[in-house]
Amino acid sequence: MTLTAPASPEIDCPLCPRLAAFRADNRLLLPDGHNAPVPSFGLLRAPLLIVGLAPGLRGANFTGRPFTGDFAGDLLYATLLKFGLAQGVYGANASDGLQLAHCRISNAVRCVPPQNKPTPQEIATCRCFLSAEITAMPALSALLCLGRIAHDGAVKALGLRAREAPFSHGAAHRLPGLTLYDSYHCSRYNTNTGVLTPQMFDAVFARIVEDLKLCGGRDEVGRT
Repeated sequence: MTLTAPASPEIDCPLCPRLAAFRADNRLLLPDGHNAPVPSFGLLRAPLLIVGLAPGLRGANFTGRPFTGDFAGDLLYATLLKFGLAQGVYGANASDGLQLAHCRISNAVRCVPPQNKPTPQEIATCRCFLSAEITAMPALSALLCLGRIAHDGAVKALGLRAREAPFSHGAAHRLPGLTLYDSYHCSRYNTNTGVLTPQMFDAVFARIVEDLKLCGGRDEVGRT
């Protein structure tokens, strides 16, 4: 079966003027970087979609792959490898050959925002791409939101009200057709301050793998 890729922002997406201007500035600051909306990573037929906040300036914005090249990616990809949701070696660059198994990774906002802080309007504007991502995944049965902004974006993309699925680390909201899981974001700040420990992060993934009855096999492995 051939799957159609979801709608994605154009390389020079103009929808958020502040983010477009920041991308232009970064093309001068980081001329060897991606400096464009960051596409999702992983197979559309995966049952699990992991949603983060936005690309980091010298991380995904530079490498062109979600969570790749910054501290949050170090923890995320190590955890995915540990639980059989990725295969290969994470080399913090998009050409490291790492492949995802049973999961796909995206962001609530596809472009790097100044100071890592997208505005409410930018989050709302970019939500159409998250909605398209969810719709394009026929086997989707689990959404993992890393942080409150990703959670709120997913809730709205699913057409739910906030009170129907409040954010809480470790929560699993059973919804029609899928389960929405929550975790604190795996940022350097959260891990350095103890808001999120590797053990807490492991517990979230252990539950997802158990609920989905995944074994990390090679039948659902891919980059895109």
